[in-house]
Amino acid sequence: MSALEELLAAGARVVEEGLSPGSSGNLSVRDGDRILLSGTGVPLGRLRPEDVAVLDLEGQHLDGAEPSKESPLHVAFYQRDPAHRAVVHVHSASAVAVSCLEPWSEHSAIPPLTPYFVMRVGQTPLLPYRAPGDPALGDDLLSSPWAMRAALLANHGPVVAGSTADEAIGRTVELEEACRIALLTTGHPRRELDAAATSELARRWSSPWGQRTTLTAARR
Repeated sequence: MSALEELLAAGARVVEEGLSPGSSGNLSVRDGDRILLSGTGVPLGRLRPEDVAVLDLEGQHLDGAEPSKESPLHVAFYQRDPAHRAVVHVHSASAVAVSCLEPWSEHSAIPPLTPYFVMRVGQTPLLPYRAPGDPALGDDLLSSPWAMRAALLANHGPVVAGSTADEAIGRTVELEEACRIALLTTGHPRRELDAAATSELARRWSSPWGQRTTLTAARR
């Protein structure tokens, strides 16, 4: 499957998973030294080749449709870690709701309530509020000191990376479920996984939890 085919299939899957209402959200796939990104205002479930923008790894528009205004988020994740080959940004309801709350901790907005969140997503820091499309969103993500595969943008929603589009979407689904469970248990005497359990899960599944980043991200 080509990178373009992967991106178009990812758009359909995001909608099937109920993560992208209306024309909200944007997706990208890295293809060598290029980024294929959904165009601005395009419903992801009806993404066509002519709706795709082509950027370089610095975020410069090379070809195709007008890129989503959230392109700095995608560029920042690719600059943080060359292992990332796909990025998903959506406005799924539970994750947006949690992004409007005070974070559970400095390194993760969401508590470790299930092993699956720790295993599949890992710590998910809350980044500061910025207006949608503000280039500083990318700067915040790029400069975050925490190792991460996902982040919540305050009062906005999640952004998630993976080695493939399917992996990034799977993590987005797991993150949405973790946020839903966090909301359902808020205000109740809930039982979180303890530090030993989270550390062991993170170690076994090579998932970030409590660590600061050791990546040499390219600073802009």
